[in-house]
Amino acid sequence: MTFDYTSMGFHTFDALCRPVTEIPPGGNTLFVEDFALAVSGAAGCAAIVAAKHGLSVQAVGGVGNDLMGDWVLRRFADFGVDTAMMQRCPDFATSSSIVTTRPDGQRPALHKRGATAGFFVADDQLDQVLDTKVLHIGGVGLMDAMDKGRNAEVLEEARNRGITTTLDVFASTPDDLALIRPLLKHTNYFMPSEEEAMALSGLTDLEDIAAFLLDQGAGAVVMTLGAEGAMYRDRAGRKIDIPAFLIDVVCTCGCGDCFNAGFATGLHLGRDMEDCIRLGQAASAQNAMGLGSQAVIESLEKTLKFVETTPVRR
Repeated sequence: MTFDYTSMGFHTFDALCRPVTEIPPGGNTLFVEDFALAVSGAAGCAAIVAAKHGLSVQAVGGVGNDLMGDWVLRRFADFGVDTAMMQRCPDFATSSSIVTTRPDGQRPALHKRGATAGFFVADDQLDQVLDTKVLHIGGVGLMDAMDKGRNAEVLEEARNRGITTTLDVFASTPDDLALIRPLLKHTNYFMPSEEEAMALSGLTDLEDIAAFLLDQGAGAVVMTLGAEGAMYRDRAGRKIDIPAFLIDVVCTCGCGDCFNAGFATGLHLGRDMEDCIRLGQAASAQNAMGLGSQAVIESLEKTLKFVETTPVRR
């Protein structure tokens, strides 16, 4: 296999600033302390973190023929992410966000839906997309062309070829379950946030939610719980709960996406499941300590040291 990790789906150009307590009225100006640019999104953020951890990575998705798209591709190149399968989608702008980070780290955003909706993996591209050990699909619900059955076909072929599959979503209502259900039976690890999982299932109890998602066909559910850590449940009945690290939060933008890449790093290293989750938590926590997705994450060595030296919440 050429790649350790393929990250397909939602790639976005983000402009972030903090602290923002309100949008100034009229034509007034609010002065902020920090401003940053980042490649983000459920696929883009994961691709860069995995590359920083030393995995060979390809990004699969779409950008527009615009300056934001130019910057996204250049930034991927900075980290050695292969972009041969990043399509320039005609008639689409690059998916882009303005993220107004609150003093507590929450990050209300203004988002332009763009080329994530327009890219499509054709049959003659499938071998290259699946030339990988792990296939991650992130951003189901925003991938208009791929969400119409193609994601399920790609995942099914990946499983047929023995590729490990991970899945993340962009979900806000139970109606989105119709997009997710056909994918879950081809998914080794389904990795939603608790908010996304609640929205999909219509349930509030975390054990009930995990059971519901497993019943839909997922091999395992890895649910991120913010300050409460992460929980793992699988079809064999295994249950793992990992607490969050004790950190000072700057910005939570991209935390779940970084978790996905940290988790995949553990799979790549052959770590046991608890260590995979801890690596996911460590990537997420480091991300939260800076402004802009992946800002604090530097290398696998630094992430492993973070795991060893950082206390966890009790």
